[in-house]
Amino acid sequence: MSKTIFLTSESEPVQYLIQKDKRLAKVISMIGNISYQTYEDPYYFLVHEIIEQMLSIKAGQKIIERLNDMCGGSITPEKINALSIDEIKQIGTSAAKAGYIKNLTESVLFGALDFEVLNELSDKDIIKELTKLKGIGEWTAHMYLIFVLDRPDVLPTTDVAFLQVYKWLYKTNDCSKQSVIKKCKKWTPYSSTAARYFYRILDSGYTKEKFHLFK
Repeated sequence: MSKTIFLTSESEPVQYLIQKDKRLAKVISMIGNISYQTYEDPYYFLVHEIIEQMLSIKAGQKIIERLNDMCGGSITPEKINALSIDEIKQIGTSAAKAGYIKNLTESVLFGALDFEVLNELSDKDIIKELTKLKGIGEWTAHMYLIFVLDRPDVLPTTDVAFLQVYKWLYKTNDCSKQSVIKKCKKWTPYSSTAARYFYRILDSGYTKEKFHLFK
């Protein structure tokens, strides 16, 4: 992990969002100050995200731990390259996901995916490049932008956790990409900060109760 980043009521992104969205402002007041760290290893992050697709965090973490043990305590392209798809499947993941991990690994080792080059691109171009890889879609690309690169204005319109909070906060069942983009346009240029507060409010358990703006 890299250095710790703090978001407080004095932070520019937080102040901006409070002024622009009264419902989000309530969420921010409920959560208070937050801190986070970005992932320093982009390869590990992508392997992690491939494994966790369509799984609970708990189940995904168990599989990651098994893969880490299989790799001798460090998941690297070189160690994954030495494993067969059948060996990777033994940790409890599917043949498809094992194939995606091998494909990612080969792309990194043989130069098709250069993280130093990738990370200098615009958000749009990073999404374009990552989604060329089998098993990596828009959701994974959005997570990469937020949690690895700490890009400030990423709206994760395909993320189930994000949309769960969106429905709770705005009292709507319309989670179409077009509607979410329209509703959240006012967050720009700090959509990623808003998303981080969405994830925190979900983890806190507050969304189990009905949202009240003035309570």
